[in-house]
Amino acid sequence: MNGGNTMSDNHITDQAADALREAGGDDHTTGEPVPGPSPNAATNLMINDIILRSVGRISRMTVEKAILGKQYGKELAQDAVDNRSTMSTLAAFAITKVATRSLPGAALVTTGLIAKTLFDRSQRRREAIRQGNKTIRDMANSED
Repeated sequence: MNGGNTMSDNHITDQAADALREAGGDDHTTGEPVPGPSPNAATNLMINDIILRSVGRISRMTVEKAILGKQYGKELAQDAVDNRSTMSTLAAFAITKVATRSLPGAALVTTGLIAKTLFDRSQRRREAIRQGNKTIRDMANSED
């Protein structure tokens, strides 16, 4: 990294990009266009962003439906994933942002997830299962 570190230089993806850039050699301005269908680098970046987000969302929803479908059946699983509340979606987005911004953020989120899992396991088993079932059914029945 250069001497003029900014806040964004601390992002884990910036660190990985810097390492890849340095591995490519000393000349960082080759003049070659950014790969993609458009001669405009910003358009290619936007196209890549949309494709990556779409593929990520589709794969995430597929895995979530498959995991829930094992226990709750295909229809209920589909309803639970498709009817997720806006608040739940925003919370997941915010937590993901914290986890991917830095290693301390990732450690904080991981610690929180471990704490929640330990809390769930400390409850009586039947009560924890009942609460989980209720949450999934509420998600499936919500109209947001």
